[in-house]
Amino acid sequence: MEVTDGFELAIDEHVATLTINRPATRNAVTAAMWRALPGILADLAAEPKVRVLLLTGAGGTFCSGADISEIHELGDNDDDTGLTVVAEHALVTFPKPVIAMIEGYCVGGGCQLALACDLRIAATGARFGVTPAKLGIVYPLSSTRRLAEIAGPAAAKLLLFSAELIGAEHAVRLGLVDEVCPPEDLRERVYGLAVTMAGRSRLTMAAAKQIIDGRAGEAEVRAWQREARESGEMAEGVRAYREGRSPGFSWDAK
Repeated sequence: MEVTDGFELAIDEHVATLTINRPATRNAVTAAMWRALPGILADLAAEPKVRVLLLTGAGGTFCSGADISEIHELGDNDDDTGLTVVAEHALVTFPKPVIAMIEGYCVGGGCQLALACDLRIAATGARFGVTPAKLGIVYPLSSTRRLAEIAGPAAAKLLLFSAELIGAEHAVRLGLVDEVCPPEDLRERVYGLAVTMAGRSRLTMAAAKQIIDGRAGEAEVRAWQREARESGEMAEGVRAYREGRSPGFSWDAK
């Protein structure tokens, strides 16, 4: 599977790790990278051996944001056409679990990417900031609402109004981060969690993600429940529980 310059991709034990790889710029994301991300995610969504996606950065930094030298190529942050918003939407709607593994700076567009993931686990020294007020930029509608939903309106205003950086412990109190661990334990913790998820029912996780993200109503939930019965996924889970073994879940998205 090919990825554009600025990204690296590795797949191991059903876990794909997509690494933002521009350490000389603290992993600032170029316009070409924002443009390529939806296609990379579409390929990973269609790859049956990928069950969980990790998003991280090279060189001890997650992402310092969009490459400011190319800011005029990113569009007007329109929810339909702006490059960052289109990439963010592709990450939000990725049908499999996505975990952001965060070290160092997670700022601006980097925070935008991290908040589009399902979970965020950070090293103790990580720093977070939402910084459009430093540049006179209006943050995208979808990104602003997501920030407010995750951190709360007051915290979202604090971050957006001040553009100040906060530490990982503060970020976890706000809900920006789900878990904090020492840098030396970060990879083991995140990868271990991803491998655990990869062994769970993909049907359950896909349904839960749709429901929690507000993309499924009662009809869709009933359809998921019917699929769990008719596909044999539920029967295998119950049978494995009774037999005291790990289930061999076989359902995959059509």
